[in-house]
Amino acid sequence: MRNLIDKLPAALAGRLKTSLVRQFTRFALVAIVSLGASELTLSVAYLAGATGGVAGLCGWLVGAATSYLLSRWAWRRKGMPHLLKETLPFWAISIGTAAVLTLTSHFAASYAKHHGMPKREAVVVVALAYLVANCVTFVTRFLIFHYVLFADRSVKAGVPGAGSVAGIEGESLSPIAAMVPSSDEHD
Repeated sequence: MRNLIDKLPAALAGRLKTSLVRQFTRFALVAIVSLGASELTLSVAYLAGATGGVAGLCGWLVGAATSYLLSRWAWRRKGMPHLLKETLPFWAISIGTAAVLTLTSHFAASYAKHHGMPKREAVVVVALAYLVANCVTFVTRFLIFHYVLFADRSVKAGVPGAGSVAGIEGESLSPIAAMVPSSDEHD
């Protein structure tokens, strides 16, 4: 991938090498895997007879668990996760995502039922609505993670390269994370 970027015009290559683009790419990979697990679970649950809302909730749970585990890689977190800096904020955001996805799948299932769609057509409608809602929540979650939860505060503080997340130079803690001592930090 890096060799491909280096062959592009310098201005474009420089833009593609920014931390925002690198982070977005890593987060997108996590989202694709999580979405696959989520959509599969949603479809199986719905075909097995679960209501649209319950199927959506099951899909969200599997997708969120997958996302949590892989997001640690995407945000370059190492070691034991810190409850207040990482785990609780992630799951708080995920609960908001659950509400959106569950309601979307519920309303899509109601729409399909109201229009008398056979089960196979209905699962396509529910899965597509769930996919669209997942795309919206993906962008929202990325913006929250990148600009709020895991934002680089060292530039705003006027201290270039100060602070680090998981030992990576040039990245710093979120405002929430900065207030809580880390088990990764050494005295």
